[in-house]
Amino acid sequence: MNPSFPVKTVGLLAYDDMQALDLTGPLDVFGAANALAPGMPPYDLHVIGVRKGVVRAENGLALLPACSIEDAPPLDTLLIPGGVGSRLGHVDPPLLAWLRRQADTARRVVSVCTGAYMLAATGLLDGRRVATHWRYAEDLARRFPAIHVEPERLFLRDGRFATSGGLTAGIDLALALVEEDLGAAASLAVARYLVMYVTRPGNQAQFSAPLAAQAKATGRMGALVDWLLAHLDGDITSERMAEQVSMSPRHFRRVFADTFGTSLARFVGHLRLEQACMRLTRDRASIDRIASSVGFRSADVFRRAFRARYGVTPGEYRERFAR
Repeated sequence: MNPSFPVKTVGLLAYDDMQALDLTGPLDVFGAANALAPGMPPYDLHVIGVRKGVVRAENGLALLPACSIEDAPPLDTLLIPGGVGSRLGHVDPPLLAWLRRQADTARRVVSVCTGAYMLAATGLLDGRRVATHWRYAEDLARRFPAIHVEPERLFLRDGRFATSGGLTAGIDLALALVEEDLGAAASLAVARYLVMYVTRPGNQAQFSAPLAAQAKATGRMGALVDWLLAHLDGDITSERMAEQVSMSPRHFRRVFADTFGTSLARFVGHLRLEQACMRLTRDRASIDRIASSVGFRSADVFRRAFRARYGVTPGEYRERFAR
């Protein structure tokens, strides 16, 4: 890490009934960046309470913030964790006023998971694109119709505001902020230090297509997902899939659409691209070989489909995220 980076003051808001990992996960990312820095630590970290005294997270963890919003230092970055306390809608007017003042001066304002509720209550997110935990995305959009919720995004930036999905997505966002501040090598070093398998880009879905499918499916349709993953390199037709679950093709197509809420082609396409992402970061096979291994008969078709979904080429994705 380059020791010449100026020190950045990061404040992490602590309040009763917050989700502990939403705060401690990003805190450990910034703390690891400090631990790995060869010179002066790049971050000055402050856990900031709404009031003085102990804060109790929703899992019972008790924290004693070093300061409160009344005596917090000027901040480069403010991070707001989620939790049931943020979703109740009873945020104190003095806290909302403090958040607005911080947003006027801070370089970045960040929410993790349902911390977006608290940030949205300030009005600062009106007209902006927002990520949050997939389970609460619909409710957030209903309660704050002036914001644009993108329920599948792992995290995203809109101007000075950054928002993320649930729990571990806050760690991914914190790594992205470290990369923005200190460079890709520093972010990768922190990820390795924390024994993370791979750093995930913000446009990745909050949970994998197979996991999402298995959450929706039961019985024969659930087993179909495992079969698909094992046969992505083959010619997957509706007739072959129907045969696997012992249904007629016509009945199968109807049951599939009712179960997964999408078409066969779109579903299989998502599986293929997601598996391609994993293989691009895990092994050194050529891009053409990876395209073939997940069922694309043309490398050009694969590259176009990949760029359309992820916004980068397979080669750029590998260069950015492979270990």
